[in-house]
Amino acid sequence: MQLIQTVIVKQVLTEKSKKQLFEKFQGRLLQLKKESEQLLFEQRRLEKTKNYSPESLKEKFKAEFQIRKEKMQLVEFQLEQLHNLPLGSEIQEREVQALVEVNVGDSWDERVVNPTIVIEDGILKEIR
Repeated sequence: MQLIQTVIVKQVLTEKSKKQLFEKFQGRLLQLKKESEQLLFEQRRLEKTKNYSPESLKEKFKAEFQIRKEKMQLVEFQLEQLHNLPLGSEIQEREVQALVEVNVGDSWDERVVNPTIVIEDGILKEIR
């Protein structure tokens, strides 16, 4: 019988992967800043049309700005943590689904307990 199981994928932090993560976080931060600027532009444009009440418009955009601000704070925190992590650290990158073959007589704990894949610089290093 086959089961679908969640497998944790971890990445070993190297100079190369640290640089890639840094660039990814910086790109996300830049994207969020652009979204905030676009929201501000859109808010000003809609205020000029006078089709919407200024109060409801401000409330709606305020909520959207707050969402972007919280996301930017999270990315900044991630950048800080990345800076503090030593090389060789394992960080969880994602989770994937895998098929696991189980048979009568297999040890349940050994077959189903949190399997992990470790990747270093894009190369599978270990399966635990």
